[in-house]
Amino acid sequence: MRIVGVDTFTVWVDWCNWLLVRIRTDEGLVGWGEASLHGGVEGVEAAIGSYAEHLVGHDPAGPERHWHRLYNMWRWRGGAVSQSALSGLDIALWDLEGKRLGVPVHRLLGGAHRDRVRCYASHWLSGVETPEAAARGARDAVARGYTAFKWVAVTYEHLRADETRAIARARDLMAAARDAVGPGVDIMVECSEFLSPRTAERLDRALAPYDPFWFEEPIPFENAKAMAQLQARIRTPIATGERLLSRFEVRELLEQGGAKVLQPDIMHCGGFTEMRRIASMADAWYVPLAPHNPGGPICVAASLHLAAAIPNFLILEQMEPQRAARDRLSTPALTIEDGHFVVPQTPGLGVEPDLEAIRSMTMKPQPRKERTGSIWT
Repeated sequence: MRIVGVDTFTVWVDWCNWLLVRIRTDEGLVGWGEASLHGGVEGVEAAIGSYAEHLVGHDPAGPERHWHRLYNMWRWRGGAVSQSALSGLDIALWDLEGKRLGVPVHRLLGGAHRDRVRCYASHWLSGVETPEAAARGARDAVARGYTAFKWVAVTYEHLRADETRAIARARDLMAAARDAVGPGVDIMVECSEFLSPRTAERLDRALAPYDPFWFEEPIPFENAKAMAQLQARIRTPIATGERLLSRFEVRELLEQGGAKVLQPDIMHCGGFTEMRRIASMADAWYVPLAPHNPGGPICVAASLHLAAAIPNFLILEQMEPQRAARDRLSTPALTIEDGHFVVPQTPGLGVEPDLEAIRSMTMKPQPRKERTGSIWT
């Protein structure tokens, strides 16, 4: 078998573009990957084109062999664009390998620890302004079958306007949500890197009575030591890692103790080949994985197989507002039952993108959201 071509497909969904990758072979088998770097898909497409020149004509067998060959091809390796391109191609090669051998990818990764994967409704309750709305939204998540959801309890705009009122508002919203669903539902708080350590400590004290499951990226991710110092001072577990691009970048965070939950993204950290190394490294520090999972059907399917195959899996992100669009693009649609994804058992990833649906969802320029000023006061 030989690779005869590599194609990319970009589709617009909601507020962002998804970038799908297809590897074609001379025997008719194809493998699918995804490399949806939000705001940077044009650069990733160009990088995939450069990598493709070094894949065409080769036997696709042995995804790890190809990963090392491509990773070391450029001297300036490891950036977000090149690593996302490599991730998409790696996912496609593992999909192709599973199809070629007639087994699901999780079998290739060593076998499944679980056939169902717990997930949480992510980016839930967007724009909630009142305790009543927070309570309704929390009950709605539970009605959909979820036992966990994530939301933005405190916004950058509110903090910039009046920090004390913003934290009080977050406390009131969190109290209403917790009262609505009781203690048996996990509530994650998305912070999107816009807190300072001082503000994060204030927020932790305010929300602690309502038992937040984690604070996600409370401060910028670049400084592992600062993240560790913050974790030592707050009660709430810190979840981070979606912007870390390899095991080399994860290593310092783990050594410093900067995260109690690690969130690598299979589309950016190096695909299956690198992400399972990251999972093994985290396991040595007894840190569980809750994979960042913001993409389309291929990203979700790949994350599912990885989650099924590692011992230190915790919970998987599910972008509930984009569920209909993802189901439209996927054949078959991935199944969610009682707040759990069902792990596909068919060869490869177990899903195929719908090309007609892809062609109907053409790419649009992604708007840039700028933050002005500074919160470091």
